[in-house]
Amino acid sequence: MESSELRPAKRIDRTPRVFVTRHLMPGVESRMAELFDVRLNAANTPLTREQLVEAMQNFDVLVPTVTDRIDAEMLGAAGDDLGLIANFGAGTEHIDLEAAAARDILVTNTPGVFTDDTADLAMAGIIGVPRRIREGVELIRSGQWTGWTPTALLGTKLAGKVLGIVGMGRIGQAVAHRARAFGLEIAYHNRKRLPEAVERMFQARWVETLDELMGEADILTLHCPAGPNTHHMIDARRIGLMKDGACLINTARGDLVDQEALIAALESGKLAGAGLDVYPDEPNVDTRLIRHPNVMTLPHIGSATREGREDSGLKVIANIRMWADGHRPPDQVLSGLD
Repeated sequence: MESSELRPAKRIDRTPRVFVTRHLMPGVESRMAELFDVRLNAANTPLTREQLVEAMQNFDVLVPTVTDRIDAEMLGAAGDDLGLIANFGAGTEHIDLEAAAARDILVTNTPGVFTDDTADLAMAGIIGVPRRIREGVELIRSGQWTGWTPTALLGTKLAGKVLGIVGMGRIGQAVAHRARAFGLEIAYHNRKRLPEAVERMFQARWVETLDELMGEADILTLHCPAGPNTHHMIDARRIGLMKDGACLINTARGDLVDQEALIAALESGKLAGAGLDVYPDEPNVDTRLIRHPNVMTLPHIGSATREGREDSGLKVIANIRMWADGHRPPDQVLSGLD
């Protein structure tokens, strides 16, 4: 259980030594250089496990991203001066939060920054997959288009279809807001039902079980965090509950979906298509997904806007400054040990 009483932040009496694992926006890096004793990853490629441990042994603050897996063993090897992991991004499933808390290492994130950006990209899949946009682009680029015909590349209209939203947090709600403009009926499954006033605002209908939502949705879009309780939550059994010709959109985390089950459903025609921005073994993408004519395969760009990346970097800076001054960072992430 999370405790409402938090341990006091510790203050350091020197310029914080900050290690940043990937390149950030130029303005963010410049501001960090003004405020902190900062070291950047010059290669801008994912660090090895050993390199991450070395950084945690020699710096006060680590600024990782989703590509940096930080487990209990690594945290156990961290130096005594490491007091803050200021994550760039909202998701923190790549960090062992309980192990960090056991070492009195605070963890912060950057929530809310990428809500609209990710919702916009999800809508690209929600619109693009039923309308077979990828196939149309490939047809033009291959030089095989012979002109307009009444029966070419027939997709399905959006108006009147059921959009099933799994996870009705900030991003799920932002998707619901956008989807209503396209005439989609909104059904959602969440760990807790939203207040009635919020449901009315989004004209959204709560579905008590995920299995039930799987059977209702013409388009299913995923907006929940990764973790033991959600690993492969979309598996062969649940895909089997979906309507023939339904579509799956995933801009959340790759391991929410059993990829083999998804590919089997796509190849059999059970699913008409999928829109994917995340994968279980990034940056590797299964060639069967790439070859499928109606799978939109995107390179994890849900948060890739200049504005979002800039704002996220500024949140990281704010968290570091508050921590260094001995105050509670505004975006501290709690663990079961806090």
